[in-house]
Amino acid sequence: MQLSLLLLLLLLPGSPAAPGMEDAAFPHLGESSQPLPWACPPRCSCPRADMVDCDGRDLRVFPNNITRAAQHLSLQNNQLQELPYNELSRLSDLRTLNLHNNLISSEGLPDEAFESLTQLQHIYVAHNKVRYPPEPHPRLDLAWPASHSTECRGDSTGLEGGHQDQYVVLPQLSVAPQFLPRSLRVADLAANQVTEIFPLTFGEKPALRSVYLHNNQLSNAGLPADAFHGSEAVTTLSLSNNQLSYLPPSLPPSLERLHLQNNLIAKVPRGALSRQTHLRELYLQHNQLTDSGLDATTFSKLHRLEYLDLSHNQLAAVPAGLPRTLAVLHLGRNRIRQVEADRLRGARGLRYLLLQHNSLGAAGLPAGVLRPLRGLHTLHVYGNGLERVPLALPRRLRSLVLPHNRVAVLGARDLTSTPGLAELNLAYNRLASARVHRRAFRALRALRSLDLTGNQLTRLPSGLPIGLHTLRLQRNQLRALEPEPLAGLDQLRELSLAHNRLRVGDIGPGTWHELQALQVLDLSHNELSFVPPDLPAALEELHLQSNRISHVGPEAFLSTPGLRALFLRANRLHMTSIAPEAFLGLLHLHVVDTTGNPEQVLVQLPPTAPRRPRAWGP
Repeated sequence: MQLSLLLLLLLLPGSPAAPGMEDAAFPHLGESSQPLPWACPPRCSCPRADMVDCDGRDLRVFPNNITRAAQHLSLQNNQLQELPYNELSRLSDLRTLNLHNNLISSEGLPDEAFESLTQLQHIYVAHNKVRYPPEPHPRLDLAWPASHSTECRGDSTGLEGGHQDQYVVLPQLSVAPQFLPRSLRVADLAANQVTEIFPLTFGEKPALRSVYLHNNQLSNAGLPADAFHGSEAVTTLSLSNNQLSYLPPSLPPSLERLHLQNNLIAKVPRGALSRQTHLRELYLQHNQLTDSGLDATTFSKLHRLEYLDLSHNQLAAVPAGLPRTLAVLHLGRNRIRQVEADRLRGARGLRYLLLQHNSLGAAGLPAGVLRPLRGLHTLHVYGNGLERVPLALPRRLRSLVLPHNRVAVLGARDLTSTPGLAELNLAYNRLASARVHRRAFRALRALRSLDLTGNQLTRLPSGLPIGLHTLRLQRNQLRALEPEPLAGLDQLRELSLAHNRLRVGDIGPGTWHELQALQVLDLSHNELSFVPPDLPAALEELHLQSNRISHVGPEAFLSTPGLRALFLRANRLHMTSIAPEAFLGLLHLHVVDTTGNPEQVLVQLPPTAPRRPRAWGP
């Protein structure tokens, strides 16, 4: 009777279960009544029912229990060598497949693997040419036998006799899949060893937008003429860092960005770009283009082209037929000797013209040759052989960059055609003070940055624009500073006078008086024997390294209460060379550099300073 009553109580609803008899199908006390989480492969995470993240889990075998509902599968940064058809074919709802940075070879990427992925939109198979130390595991049969492999360490190949840390070089991803799903939108096969693609690798895909094939081994023979037939929506194609010898024909007419830099291209066949009327950016730098490899029609049909990079080629002239829409033209590091007016006449919308490191001599930029470019904003011509500033430049020019030329004269009217100039860089030319006219800069009322580094100036130029923010005069032959050239520069924020021959006695009284906004002053690498007096009150950063300073008195920084950083390294300071009172009142000072002096320097700051400065010894 008692046994029957006990069994009845156990069967009643709500009766407590006996220990060890819990039903796993029902929630237990204290547990959530929500459904169990969806299935997820071991060592992976599944933040959503349609997402499986196995990134960087050192997987060597494709997971075999991925949910059929998965739409986004990340397997990047593992050691997978193959995609098993039987596993991949189950995932018919897959939208994104990321296989970046694995060990997958062409043999491990069978064509039939993608037949069932009719919804796939994004596939990433970049960087599948990794080397790693061999270890026994179930898929090692795909690697070359260690006894027959090429042994290598680091980036070099060859025999390293007797070394224990041998690496096995796996078969590479050298052939693209013959078929990828029609639904594809983005395909990334970059940074492999691909030498061949097929008509249906990227062809017949009406939704395809972006294809990345850079850093492979593709030659023109590996690109079929119909490689993009039926893919009329491709806007981005990257073929840079391959072995193409001429611009591929039959490129998608929908292209907006085409990357072909770092190839072996010597010729753009006539009509090769005649259908790409939507192209906005074209990258052809670091190739082997010569004038004979281009003609007047090469770029003439590109009515939307804005950016063209032809730098690092072998061009001797500016290409003809440039479109009116072009905004940036990069021709640096070619062999251009002269810019002809008729070559730029069509590119009237040009804003940035980069001609650095060519062979432009004294007559390389004839007067007025750039005048038709009314909207030109920036002109880079550094590293040429120009002997004067080009005359009759466009009035709206804002940046003129001319360092490393042979400019030895700056006349009164050389810069009058560019009143809107904001940046002028004449560094490392041959300008001497006697050949810089006192009115040379008077017309430049909008000038904010002037760089005269590395010339032969013995005194500050006269007539500097009062709106200057930055003035660089380092590496000249300045022996004296007078207040007159700096008068009115009350907006100057940075002044560099490093690597000159300045002594404190040659800095005239009142030199710094009108520099009310100066925050950075560089007087390093001069011949100063002590800290110059009466420095600007707004100064925050003072460079005095590599001078002859042997003593810092108690009043050295009375005029600079906002000083934040002080550099005194490589002077002649000893342990007690800095007066204890020198830093009184410098509440913002947090860097004091005294390295490279004969002795470790004792630095004392007032206790009210918010941060303890970094004070270094030798």
